[in-house]
Amino acid sequence: MRDATGLESIPSPSLLFYPERIEANLARMLDIVDGHPERLRPHVKTHKCREILELQLGQGIARAKCATLAEMELALSAGLPDVLLAYQPVGPNIERLLALRARFPDSVLSAVVDDESVLQTIAAAVSSAGQDPLRLLLDLDTGMHRTGIAPCDDALALVAEMVSLPAIEFGGVHAYDGHVHEPGLDERNDAFTESLRTLQDFLDRMVGNGFPEPRVVAGGSPTFALHAQVSASSATPWECSPGTTFLWDAGYGQNFPDLGFEPAAGLLTRVISKPGDRRLCVDLGHKAVSAENPIERRVRFPALPDGRFLSQSEEHLVLESPQAADFSVGDTLIGIPWHICPTVALHDHAHLFRNGSTTGETWKIAARHRRLSGE
Repeated sequence: MRDATGLESIPSPSLLFYPERIEANLARMLDIVDGHPERLRPHVKTHKCREILELQLGQGIARAKCATLAEMELALSAGLPDVLLAYQPVGPNIERLLALRARFPDSVLSAVVDDESVLQTIAAAVSSAGQDPLRLLLDLDTGMHRTGIAPCDDALALVAEMVSLPAIEFGGVHAYDGHVHEPGLDERNDAFTESLRTLQDFLDRMVGNGFPEPRVVAGGSPTFALHAQVSASSATPWECSPGTTFLWDAGYGQNFPDLGFEPAAGLLTRVISKPGDRRLCVDLGHKAVSAENPIERRVRFPALPDGRFLSQSEEHLVLESPQAADFSVGDTLIGIPWHICPTVALHDHAHLFRNGSTTGETWKIAARHRRLSGE
């Protein structure tokens, strides 16, 4: 992936987007839900980009899920009429959420909740603001143990309280199964089945206790196709919420080839030094690519399949490769991030790359910031 047309005009390190691949991934997402966009609520967290939201909306996918209020504002400003904050709002973020409702009165804004005291605080804030009831979904823990309430009597009591509060509209159940990420499809399906059983048992208990059949928003990218199968046969409205599927990355590409997505983002870097016959130093440090994984799982260079990473610091990545002699200082490399979501958040914009050439266009990574100008 060296010597591509137009790279000489792009500074490094830089984020690259491949719009044709993004569009192909979007088509694949729709294919997995049998062409039914109403069964999709994709996550904004991966791309944080207005143009990708507009591509989504152009395909009839009118719902989105987000993790920050900046992502919510971006989705609303892009024209999406139904946006879920899949993150329990606390502290000043409750008022920020209600302020967004006031700015976008024709859109449906919703959030998740798993705590009775937070529920009461939100209800009081809605009443004080004189707003219509706010849609809230119960955040249910089906095995990840990160957020959410366990599927027990307390969860049923929380649903009952949500239904009883005049300032709250009960919107259903949110269940993120991020703990299900086995590379093998059989093992992943087994873990998914266990998580799904936890969710389904709770839904059955809800209905058995007189609650209406709830909307379900569930899953991430590894379990997307499995949830899509459930959504196709369920009488319950079942929305799938993948996010990484828009851009994909080297990690998911290695672990989940069965899903059929392709990397649609890259990182442009340059050789800045050759500290030895078999070594290259490139300008791709912690500040340009996500560094939460071990060093060997941060970026993959297709042009250096035998490369071995030796060290990384804020602005440098040193690697060893038998192909090092083929490179000169100043040469370019394109890498595929191992984890695209936090990598995108390190960049202000992405340079577009179409048909083997850069275009001179950029797309802003607007929601990498915690606040947008209008909020």
